[in-house]
Amino acid sequence: MNLVLSSLVRAIGSQLHGRMLLLTFLPFALAIVLWGVLLWLGLQPLIDMLHGWFADYSLFRSTGELLDKFGLTHLKTILVPLLAMWLLLPLMILTALGLVGLIAMPAIARHVGTRFYPQLLQRHGGSLWGSVWVSLSSFAVFLVAWLLSLPLNLIPLFALFVQPLLWGWLTYRVMSYDVLADYADADERRAIVHSHRCPLMSIGVVTGAIGMAPGLLWLGGVVAVIFFPVLAAAAIWLYLLVFVFSGLWFEHYCLAALVRLRQQATAMPSAADMIDLH
Repeated sequence: MNLVLSSLVRAIGSQLHGRMLLLTFLPFALAIVLWGVLLWLGLQPLIDMLHGWFADYSLFRSTGELLDKFGLTHLKTILVPLLAMWLLLPLMILTALGLVGLIAMPAIARHVGTRFYPQLLQRHGGSLWGSVWVSLSSFAVFLVAWLLSLPLNLIPLFALFVQPLLWGWLTYRVMSYDVLADYADADERRAIVHSHRCPLMSIGVVTGAIGMAPGLLWLGGVVAVIFFPVLAAAAIWLYLLVFVFSGLWFEHYCLAALVRLRQQATAMPSAADMIDLH
């Protein structure tokens, strides 16, 4: 727990560094261009497809009754656009996660490593393709769980408990690979992830709870639909900011854990030494 808290304090200090704040700007610009084009070309066709699907399967009546039951009658008229926005949300998460992994994480690793662990040897146990595979495979599991839990978000307080767990698992899986890719070898990375699984998951859940903030922008009903492009831009920037902070927290924690692991390995006598002693 001391390591979790000390790495949190260091991550907050690093987040306030000007270089770390600037890290969100380039990914944000790229994401805005990408999503500006996608929303311009695809948002209305997606809404039309969902509207036709609801009409073909008589879902307006059943979902209307469900909304009435939970006191959400005001959402009936904007249900389809709101659903389209929620379906796009995981793709925005993937965009933010991918851009942070490709652009921000190498800079985060250099910033934390050179300032706090300048003597730590880099063993380069990770790779770009390994990071891509971990990110895509983890996001695929996250997406399935997200879609399955989507209707349950109408249950009061459900999202407050389930969404941080989903976010926490995704962040823990992706960040634990990326932050150790340069400094740890494969065996060291597996050892740290295994022995520090609970603390790493707790960091992921905390940052996952913070990561709920962009998603809450969609809960504004008709206001969210009207200002969707603005809210989408705000959500993307918040996701980037959360992921950068998550990367800093994981980086500080994992590099400190790596230092301890190597110190323990140095202190332990090797098998050859034990034979010599006998």
